[in-house]
Amino acid sequence: MHKRQAGFTLIEIMIAVVVIGILTAIALPSYNGYMMRARLSEAFTGLSGAQPKLEQHWSNERTYAGFDTAAGQMPPASQNFTFALTTSSASAYLLTATGRNGAAGFTFTLDQNGNRATTAVPSGWTSNAGCWVDRKEGKCAQ
Repeated sequence: MHKRQAGFTLIEIMIAVVVIGILTAIALPSYNGYMMRARLSEAFTGLSGAQPKLEQHWSNERTYAGFDTAAGQMPPASQNFTFALTTSSASAYLLTATGRNGAAGFTFTLDQNGNRATTAVPSGWTSNAGCWVDRKEGKCAQ
């Protein structure tokens, strides 16, 4: 009478390890890209949310100057971005989101005309002077 062995052979285990390795090699970069886009959306939300407040400030004061000192006007710093009004005058402003922590190396701007620009990106990314990028290839965020 033959006794049947239970368990897996070495070949079966090695095939499973290879399949898991291939899936990880494909999934991990996609996941990292997704996480970076989520981090970048903090900047897009902060800048877009401040734009109507800046316009309201201008309609009340007839100047953009002083917006950053008015209580509660500037977007609060998030885990991945800080916000600053880098230029402000009676007729113009430049609002900047500067990356930190997981989004270090990114800088996004928004001006009084609604022009969006990606002025700095980390190594391996492509900047775009005409929009906010959220992918390495320099594609514009929608």
